[in-house]
Amino acid sequence: MASLLYDVPLWYIKVLDFPRMQALVALVLCLLLLLAIRVHRAVSFWLLVSGLVASAFLQGYIIYPYTSLAEKAVEDAASSPENQQRFSLLLANVWMENDDEAALLAIIRDSGPDLVLAMETNRWWTQKLAALSAAYPHKIVYPLDNTYGMALYSRFPLQDTEIKFLHYEHVPSFHTTVRLPDGTLFDLHALHPVPPVPSKLPGSVNEKEVALLKVGEMVAAGERPVVVAGDLNDVAWSKTSRLFGLKSGLGDVRVGRGLYNSFNAQSPFFRWPLDHVYVSEAFRVVALERLPGFGSDHFPILVSLALQED
Repeated sequence: MASLLYDVPLWYIKVLDFPRMQALVALVLCLLLLLAIRVHRAVSFWLLVSGLVASAFLQGYIIYPYTSLAEKAVEDAASSPENQQRFSLLLANVWMENDDEAALLAIIRDSGPDLVLAMETNRWWTQKLAALSAAYPHKIVYPLDNTYGMALYSRFPLQDTEIKFLHYEHVPSFHTTVRLPDGTLFDLHALHPVPPVPSKLPGSVNEKEVALLKVGEMVAAGERPVVVAGDLNDVAWSKTSRLFGLKSGLGDVRVGRGLYNSFNAQSPFFRWPLDHVYVSEAFRVVALERLPGFGSDHFPILVSLALQED
């Protein structure tokens, strides 16, 4: 039923997929207000009530998997760390216009992630984040002034690293293998695809979001445990996100835990889950957090994972 709403190609229709929680709240408020009004309740009244109830049910149906009431797509890690390699990953879209690097560096220092993925990094931001080099000796840096630059900082060695351009010439994605302290390897795919809305990049409007689906094909062809992370410029319940999950076989760490809305940090009401982490079945979730803002239009997302050893 809900899938019928995902196949509309026009960008100004597709963006209506974002505010489903806001729509649900508005529908419930309208329903309560309507029921509170003392009017003659004719057939038209009950038809309107039925429409509001059906619409609210549809929004709730779509959002439900991203609440703590639903079953978790990725299991919690066992309390005992035996046969586990644990690590943490911080996602931070810095917002290129933001110049409060000190706030982000403080968050990184206080939360102590093992890997930091920064997005929208231009040369100014990569120069400021060079302060991470002592604690994070391994890195991939690709600064750009088009809001699609990225930088990955790691405490662990990175190998077989590739920077790919999956759909646009100036929109990079990182593909690398992370070596954990015990020698265990996992593949990490980091990306920040273009949203299907008007942008400076030609052909982005009304075009299918192919970058994420290409990564899904890469993941399906691999053999190692996999983490896919980034600002995907799409909500967790979109058709593209769900299709990626099916194609790749990965689980969304949000499912069964909450929305963890990461954008827009500057609006208390219009917020959506745009920063995502998907993992293969070898992983368990130790913790998932939305950290405080640092001047960006995105909140940082911190996920702690356990890689189960056979």
